[in-house]
Amino acid sequence: MVALIVCAVYMCLMYGLFVPDWAFELQSVTPSDNCSYTQTVHCGVRGSLDPPCNAFGFVNRVLLGLEHMYQHPLYIRTEQCSVNSPDYGPLPPKAPYWCLAPFDPEGILSSLMASITSFIGLHFGHVLLHVKDNLQRLVLWVVASLSLVLVGYVLVLLRIPLSKPLYTLSYLCVIAGASGLLLGIMFFAVDVKEYRKATLVMKWMGMNALIVYSLAAYEIFPAVVQGFYLGSPENNLVDGTD
Repeated sequence: MVALIVCAVYMCLMYGLFVPDWAFELQSVTPSDNCSYTQTVHCGVRGSLDPPCNAFGFVNRVLLGLEHMYQHPLYIRTEQCSVNSPDYGPLPPKAPYWCLAPFDPEGILSSLMASITSFIGLHFGHVLLHVKDNLQRLVLWVVASLSLVLVGYVLVLLRIPLSKPLYTLSYLCVIAGASGLLLGIMFFAVDVKEYRKATLVMKWMGMNALIVYSLAAYEIFPAVVQGFYLGSPENNLVDGTD
């Protein structure tokens, strides 16, 4: 019930909250000019999920303030803001000013929706605790996971896009369902079939999750993997999967 109430509040705010015009300070890109300029983003809309005028940014600006938000542009990899989209790159000639505006991907509403994954994980944990038959556990997990994935893609068809920065309801359902399916596969391989030697690396990753996260967040792991290549440095595993 709590999860459903949180989802209902989230959806009402996402599509019902009126987002007015707003302004931010933009530093001059000219090295010899240390001036800052006030740029106004024109919104005046309701229910928009576009980068400059969504309710998530509005709530963060009101409750947190621009000075307490993530200052590095989040949307700098989008087509409007990067000539190398979906990678980083210079701004296109007619890039909008909001490309350089602060936006917090872990803001109020996004964190509110992310908490719902805890309720979903709690459900999977209850199955593990109260259901003793492995086959019955797998059936319950797979049914729940497939249902979440199906609901997520139905929401996509209803024009609720998959968006991690906004943590939309469709993204929540798909990512939670995919995680549940992966849990079922790993449970079947390790606990049912007892293929434990083949999963020692994953066991180490699970026991050292913060180290793995740090290696990925600071791009240490991709840099190490990129060192293995075939013939020339361009033929590496990282660039080959882009």
